[in-house]
Amino acid sequence: MEIAQRNEQTDGADQVSRARCWFKGLAEKLMLKVLEIASKTKKLGQEDPRRIIHSVKVGLAITSVSLFYYFDATYNGFGVSAMWAVMTVVVVFEFSVGATLGKGINRGIATLLAGALGVGAYRVATSFGEKIEPILLGFFVFLFGAVVTFVRFFPRMKARYDYGLLIFILTFSLISVSAYRTDEVIQMAHQRLSTILIGGAAAIITSVAICPVWAGDDFHSLVASNLEKVATFLKEFGSQYLKASSAELVVNKEFPQGYKSVINSKATEESLANFAKWEPRHGMFRYRHPWEKYLEVGNLTRQCAFRIDALNGYLTSEIQVPQEIGAKIQEICKKMTSETSLALKEVALGMRTMTMPSSSADSHIENARMEAKHLKSLLKTRSWPDSTDLLDIVPVAAVASLLIDIVACTEKIADTVKELAPLAHFKAAVVTAGQQKQLTRQQTHGREETHHIITMGESSPE
Repeated sequence: MEIAQRNEQTDGADQVSRARCWFKGLAEKLMLKVLEIASKTKKLGQEDPRRIIHSVKVGLAITSVSLFYYFDATYNGFGVSAMWAVMTVVVVFEFSVGATLGKGINRGIATLLAGALGVGAYRVATSFGEKIEPILLGFFVFLFGAVVTFVRFFPRMKARYDYGLLIFILTFSLISVSAYRTDEVIQMAHQRLSTILIGGAAAIITSVAICPVWAGDDFHSLVASNLEKVATFLKEFGSQYLKASSAELVVNKEFPQGYKSVINSKATEESLANFAKWEPRHGMFRYRHPWEKYLEVGNLTRQCAFRIDALNGYLTSEIQVPQEIGAKIQEICKKMTSETSLALKEVALGMRTMTMPSSSADSHIENARMEAKHLKSLLKTRSWPDSTDLLDIVPVAAVASLLIDIVACTEKIADTVKELAPLAHFKAAVVTAGQQKQLTRQQTHGREETHHIITMGESSPE
């Protein structure tokens, strides 16, 4: 008996110990999870403090419109429809001013038109008697729902007015269908329109008045930043290509890879451009700012990034270029990428500061073009050793072709920015005496290189 009791006491103590360890482990896991969430929250706020401000603004707007529901005076005027003001703020309030304005205006105009047409459809249906009324109301709902849904497929309507068309279908259907069971359709439409306008106005005023976030500013900065990322990669590529083995380059984790975000930036750019078109004048951005030209610059930058992505593959290629071939093109590739990088940085600086592109960008592009001609001439001379395998020349020719395409793409970017500058009212660039001397030296150096390239092309053996 005593032994059995001791065993039971021991089992009971083991169970209590296991339960204590389980709860202790659970508490530690919960604590680690809380710390992880806190760390992610802190990081999210530090990356863009505007997110915290936006959250406070949304809470403030919702609280202000909810007062219409709390006070008896306003509640008696709007009734349960006062909740539509709160719903409008929740749905309309976006991160940027342009997105909020676009949604607010779309919702207001769509509600006004749909309410008026809904009341009109109700009046027409009731004039035909009780038996025909539901048939006509159903026909109107089908007609407007089908037509407006088809209109949403038009690309321009989809881009700018899709939300308004959706609200139009919703409002028209609600008013037309509910009108069959109630005689206060006009009052219902009036209350719905009033509360939606109040909610939309509260969202827009809060978005503009308190620390506004302009989509135009973000779009402008994004285009300039993408140009800088492409320029940074080209600068590093010229100094690294054919300089180290592929194994060394794989280990080098610091090689810039920012251009990859440029490849996937199309949807973001188009969205920001659409929002920016709704915004009023702010800073140096006018109402009809040429955002379409910004999209052209972004598309050209993306084309350049695609070619750079292909170049990146040759940094880690397993096919090693023979030393005698690499020595011939290494310096040319380095000069091409260096001049192209400098040109892109000049253009990006002009974009970011909204100043006319400096003439030094043209000088860098001209130097890169001359190096491209030199590289073409070198590839055409067939001055490789007789023992050179054709497979050894293919990677070199591919890299040369990509670099030449990048130079041409850079020239197109610079030309597009020049077209954008007068349309966007860029300021005139101020050239200092030191910059003028540097530009003169670059132009002189470019002319010397041009003469040198022509001489090599004429004297190269067949």
